[in-house]
Amino acid sequence: MRMRLALGTVLALSFIAAALPLHNAQAASVAAGKRVFRQRCAICHSDEKGENKIGPSLFGVVGRKAGTEAGYSYSAANEKSGLTWDEATLDRYLQNPRKVIPGTKMSFPGMPNATQRADVIAFLATLH
Repeated sequence: MRMRLALGTVLALSFIAAALPLHNAQAASVAAGKRVFRQRCAICHSDEKGENKIGPSLFGVVGRKAGTEAGYSYSAANEKSGLTWDEATLDRYLQNPRKVIPGTKMSFPGMPNATQRADVIAFLATLH
């Protein structure tokens, strides 16, 4: 009886573990993220290296320390935030920029849709 229970538990956990990477792969789409970027971000940000617009270039943003893109004039709040743009931090910031960095110059009200945020972050992660 214990052996069947243990085997059943192992099989159930194996099935769940196998399904998780597939779910995560489906959750973030680079192509969809590029579309969302073009629609919602590109008016102020470029995805080209060194091309700052109203906002800084987002080329290479994943892994970069906040407030450090060369040639862009950041708010003091952004420069002093101490943040590094990893996926989790970008997700929180894109949801509500002014909550994460009070005093930021970014006037974007936020992106409430978690799927769109994941997609944009997946796209940004390709820019290097």
